[in-house]
Amino acid sequence: MDAHLLDEAANWLVRLNDRGLTQAEHAAFERWRHTSPAHEGAWLRAELLMGKLAGMPSALAMPALDRSRRRSRRAAVTRVAVLLAALPGGWMGWRVAQQQGWAADLRTGTGEQRSVTLADGSRLRLDTSSAVDIRFDAHQRLIHLRRGSILVETAPDPDGMDRPLLVATVVGRLRALGTRFSVQQDSEGRFVDLAVTQGAVEVTLYGASRPELVVPAGSSTRLTARGAAALKTASAQQLAWAQGMLVADAMPMAEVCARLARYHSGLLHCAPEVMAIKVSGAYPLADTDRALAMLAETYAVSVHQRWRGYWITVAAR
Repeated sequence: MDAHLLDEAANWLVRLNDRGLTQAEHAAFERWRHTSPAHEGAWLRAELLMGKLAGMPSALAMPALDRSRRRSRRAAVTRVAVLLAALPGGWMGWRVAQQQGWAADLRTGTGEQRSVTLADGSRLRLDTSSAVDIRFDAHQRLIHLRRGSILVETAPDPDGMDRPLLVATVVGRLRALGTRFSVQQDSEGRFVDLAVTQGAVEVTLYGASRPELVVPAGSSTRLTARGAAALKTASAQQLAWAQGMLVADAMPMAEVCARLARYHSGLLHCAPEVMAIKVSGAYPLADTDRALAMLAETYAVSVHQRWRGYWITVAAR
């Protein structure tokens, strides 16, 4: 990675830790971060560094970022830039290219949701940090889910072409049969959660010669490369994200934090001692600060913020 970009990322990291950013500076930071894929990659490496430091005792971690009176900002930036350069660039580059979906036809950023009408009249809603490619041709209407979650409301193929509407995922293809359904893809590519509210969806796993199953309206399942889990009743929490809510029913705190983290522009960490706490309730996804405050009001947890809320830890009270 370009040393100049690592130097700029280190500068922003030190400034965040040193005194935080004004509103104008934060806007400048966001413009810098989204200038190019290379800029985003440099900042993701900075986030990786912060994640690594989070697992270290503060006495060891913070000297890498803190700036004492005897040390200039330039010295701190240089020290952090060296740490950034030492991180696994090959792994980071692959992760950025595959997961960020910069070349995708449609994508959303952190905390953003987007609804679009496709060329055939079908409606598509993208959740936060999601990316899809759209490939319509004479034989099919294909939506390739590269990452994240989508809600699909199909429309009849215009002009009587009768092309199937397909969603390609990491584990297989889903064929809509007059349908409204949601597809949530695990960030690590391990599984896909499918919930159908109207019509039905036919599932064909990669490498299979015939469909695995047909999921009817009101049902959901988890798909992996090995097959499909037993059908369950589709729950309200599986589609709540489309209304901007996280609905939890005895959900582990670790999972609640992981879901809220997808909507937070920064790092959201759940401490080990609170991960198993069972959470129930409805929390706003568009306001993660409010959602975390609601958790702190209801459960025996506290919310610790550093760097003006960029780095958040949910820990025991």
